[in-house]
Amino acid sequence: MSKFDLIIRGGTVLDGTGAAAQHADVGVANGEIAEVGQISGSATREINADGALVTPGFVDIHTHYDGQATWANRMSPSSHHGVTTAVMGNCGVGFAPVRPADHDVLIELMEGVEDIPGVALHEGLPWSWESFPEYMDFLSQRQFDMDIGAQLPHAALRVYVMGQRGADREPANAEDIAIMRQLTRQAMDAGALGFTSSRTLNHRSSRGEPTPSLQAEADELIGVAQGLKDAGRGVLEFISDFNDLEDEFGLLRNMVAESGRPMSISLAQGLSPNGWKKILAHIEQANASGLVMRGQVAPRPIGVLLGLTTTLSPFSARPSFTETGQLSLGEQVAALRDPARRERILAEAPGKGFERLYKMMDEGRKLWLLTDPPNYEPDPADSLAAQAQRHGQDVWAFIYDQLLGNEGKNILFMPFANYADNNLDCCREMILHQNTVMGLGDGGAHVGTICDASFITTLFTHWGRDRTRGEQIDLPTLVKSQTHDTARAVDLPDRGTLEPGMKADINVIDFDNLRVRVPEIVHDLPLGGARLQQKADGYLATIVSGEVTYENGEATDALPGRLVRP
Repeated sequence: MSKFDLIIRGGTVLDGTGAAAQHADVGVANGEIAEVGQISGSATREINADGALVTPGFVDIHTHYDGQATWANRMSPSSHHGVTTAVMGNCGVGFAPVRPADHDVLIELMEGVEDIPGVALHEGLPWSWESFPEYMDFLSQRQFDMDIGAQLPHAALRVYVMGQRGADREPANAEDIAIMRQLTRQAMDAGALGFTSSRTLNHRSSRGEPTPSLQAEADELIGVAQGLKDAGRGVLEFISDFNDLEDEFGLLRNMVAESGRPMSISLAQGLSPNGWKKILAHIEQANASGLVMRGQVAPRPIGVLLGLTTTLSPFSARPSFTETGQLSLGEQVAALRDPARRERILAEAPGKGFERLYKMMDEGRKLWLLTDPPNYEPDPADSLAAQAQRHGQDVWAFIYDQLLGNEGKNILFMPFANYADNNLDCCREMILHQNTVMGLGDGGAHVGTICDASFITTLFTHWGRDRTRGEQIDLPTLVKSQTHDTARAVDLPDRGTLEPGMKADINVIDFDNLRVRVPEIVHDLPLGGARLQQKADGYLATIVSGEVTYENGEATDALPGRLVRP
């Protein structure tokens, strides 16, 4: 009769390997999976999982909790979606290494690229470090509701080595590159999971300056790759516009070849319905030649949330609308219901600086009211433009009135990636491709405009149960994609499956009642800053290192999460 710390009894176990579900118990001892099967031993605590799914904890490889991890213990919204390991430092932005004189540079970059309020970062970041190893030492002293992995961000490294020349995107000289190589190895030796960089014009600081890594030349990138080679470990993560696909992909491919390390590349369907397929074809060719390159993909549209409570609305930058921006929500709703103001706003032009978003809304054809639960594969027949036409109303007047519904708390959804065809067939193809990995959720970022940390729950509910506008995906494949596959993609082989000896990170899920809730604004950033929060129903228990961190959606007192140092 074995003694366990925890036994999860009678659940439907999906073990993360892709194997079919089995009815089994899961025994945990000393923070590890001790046994899976019919367990007769006793335990300090038991969880009845009859009728529930039991899965490994979810590994989210694309988050931006770099600031939040320095002032908070709970990495929400990810905490509410079964995540037991989160990897931050993506897209080349982060807060180490850094010289004291450059604190503002990195804050402005994170504020612009990832839409995290600069005032919250100024107040919350303790800046108790300069080097990347010192940053890791600081994080290693903290406790979390999940494990945290950090990566070395290119922008921070470049500014640390080159100062203002780096921020201004000047070419690195031989001495700069030699130092970057040395510091990259130092970061990997200190436990960084990898190196990340951005080469997209969409990433700009709050001052509008492009990210420092945008135009980094081949010799600089190869120097960093050699730093990973020197360390013998670490992964590469990149986002690029791929304006010249052949040259740009060739550069990234050379980095993989030079370093001998895996790379993931952000992959999504843009306005061009098939552009992503060309990038994926290059990824296929690279893997066929023996390199390990993956497209990092999402399970649903990436979309902006518009409303009176969020950062943007469909009428942002119209003068008579912006006049109400400093009012409380109730006062703003009252002001906007005034017929004279309504008439003025509808007559005004979209406003300077708002042209791109206005165009993306496509006269309301790319706008939907976010329902409860949210529908992330909405039918074009339900768009606000289509509804306005059915009601015989002007489309912008109809959108205006929808914005004021629910006492001004309505949120409108405007997908800008993965929805060029008004369906998610592209996402299904990406999810199932052998050279892709789940990611792009951006937990901790875009706090007033996007809330995609809930990607993970959508992956299971939409693709494994609810989809009606096309084929679904079997649950064993879905679970493997968010556990085993994501863990292996960032070289964390100690988690991601329910097998003896593996880390006891586990979810117990009431799958029939699993659902994503509607996002809402909360004020829990430093100095009361606002951010989008999105919870879920159906997570009966989330377990990290054998300790229950969330039970029926509510946090326990346990904070077993730690900094991951492979």
